[in-house]
Amino acid sequence: MASVAAMSPPFVRLAAHPLRWQLLARLATSDLRVRELVAAVGEPQNLVSYHLRLLRDAELVTRSRSSFDARDSYYHLDLDRCADLMAQTAAALHPSLPSGRTSPPRLPSGGSRPLRVLFACTGNSARSPIAEALLRERAHGTVEATSAGSRPRESVHPAAVRVLAEDYDIDISGQRTRHLDQVTRRDFDHVITLCDKVREVCPDFAGHPRPAHWSITDPAPDTLRGRAAEAAVRRAARDIEARIEHLLALLASTDPQEVQA
Repeated sequence: MASVAAMSPPFVRLAAHPLRWQLLARLATSDLRVRELVAAVGEPQNLVSYHLRLLRDAELVTRSRSSFDARDSYYHLDLDRCADLMAQTAAALHPSLPSGRTSPPRLPSGGSRPLRVLFACTGNSARSPIAEALLRERAHGTVEATSAGSRPRESVHPAAVRVLAEDYDIDISGQRTRHLDQVTRRDFDHVITLCDKVREVCPDFAGHPRPAHWSITDPAPDTLRGRAAEAAVRRAARDIEARIEHLLALLASTDPQEVQA
């Protein structure tokens, strides 16, 4: 007779390991480097790397080279795949259990001030303006989204303006770029870096906002023009859109009493 472990879904066997679960939990809110994961879980690097490889083999975790230091890499958890596997696991246990994702709960409103989220990248021309616009649109006024850059370009990239207008019906044609120095005195609840380079130079903010990192390759480098630039921006927007959906669920779980007016 087959053992209970052999009968259980692969995701259960994979995620049930205590160290792998810790790695999944750490990567659920931020892309991280191996040394950061080692420090977080308090285990040797060779052991952490071994379990990361198992998670990569299961296509739960991906690795990408850092644009700040090509010798380093960031690990990213595919939350959509996690959700699909969890739904399959629930259905395998009993068909009456939920088998699909639901929309994130509505964010705290009423007497509380809106949550404040800052998105930062280097140029503030594509990634961070896209994230700002998508979060503002999806949160329906319950989140104040802002973006800034460490070395802002003169204007938002035209491809970012077109992609948001054509794919999401969002108009940012009048938006201007801003420097991080312009927002350092503002109180944020979350600061999310979307660029490996800006993560290394992001200043400290008052109020100790919750940090997170999304390692997203620059979709609009100077080497891309026309349709190539628009295609790259569109791919980045899809990635950001998926992360925004999961961010909404995280923000919805924030206790409104913890947010100071």
